[in-house]
Amino acid sequence: MSIISHDIAQAITLLNTDDVVAIPTETVYGLAGNIYSEQAIKKIFAVKKRPLFNPLIVHVATIAQAEALVLGFPEKAQKLAQAFWPGSLTLILKKKPTVPDLITAGKDSVALRIPNHPVTLELLNRLDFPLAAPSANPFGSISPTQASHVNDYFKDAINMVLDGGTCTNGLESTIIGFENDEAVVYRLGSIALEEIIAVIGNVTIKNTKDSAPLAPGMLSRHYAPSTKTYLVDDVALFIANHAGKKIGVITHDQQVTATPLLVLKRLSQTANLKEAAAVLYSTMHELDRLKLDLIVAQRFPDYGMGKSINDRLERATKTN
Repeated sequence: MSIISHDIAQAITLLNTDDVVAIPTETVYGLAGNIYSEQAIKKIFAVKKRPLFNPLIVHVATIAQAEALVLGFPEKAQKLAQAFWPGSLTLILKKKPTVPDLITAGKDSVALRIPNHPVTLELLNRLDFPLAAPSANPFGSISPTQASHVNDYFKDAINMVLDGGTCTNGLESTIIGFENDEAVVYRLGSIALEEIIAVIGNVTIKNTKDSAPLAPGMLSRHYAPSTKTYLVDDVALFIANHAGKKIGVITHDQQVTATPLLVLKRLSQTANLKEAAAVLYSTMHELDRLKLDLIVAQRFPDYGMGKSINDRLERATKTN
């Protein structure tokens, strides 16, 4: 049964009655609930099968709403908010006691962002509360960038997917926190590291932590297809070493000779890294549905959005 709808009023009704709704953002679709509703937040964790030690991102409509949830807003955080909100930036700041510990996994900080999507911004402006909204997928699986991805994952487990079209950025937000007033990147994402540095100067990267992670997306295995996936420098050599296998191939700029056993996907015909990032997850979803023996991805250049793409592919290819 399809649960996909464009009805914002219906989404508001569900959210006002302690239910959850999948919502669109420019990054990926999120599974949203009222941050002050224990029932809604517990349902998010239960539906996703997400461990309670993994904190959620809170979505607000304005900087003023973000400020109302935190004890302070460091100067570098202010600069980043002015530069990138609404947008694909999440800031981790010290929270007020009114922010429920269930949202923050018991930590004294909260992750906040203003999404840059007209449908969800309208929704947030019509609600009396912020929304917690981790990606709308089972924990560890490929994030959804289309309403149909969410429907395929959850079907009757949730009552509505608010359809906002295909997510334009296609990768999760970049997450930044502060340690001793210095900026720390906890998750690489849709805003490239170089863009961050241009606003506030050099940053530290601490983006892997399997025990009590400080932010979403830090676990070493994440964003993974059900099909065994590999990340390599030389795709052609990998294919030659796996003769007779049905292989989905994700490339950036390497030319691969088509054969009946290969499904070839070049993420951008012009090797544009932003274009590649925007379609990475939808391509992974497409290949995962084909019941292939293997998926292999070419390692991307280690700069700009290539760094974020490699981060996702590395986590997708880690074994349990």
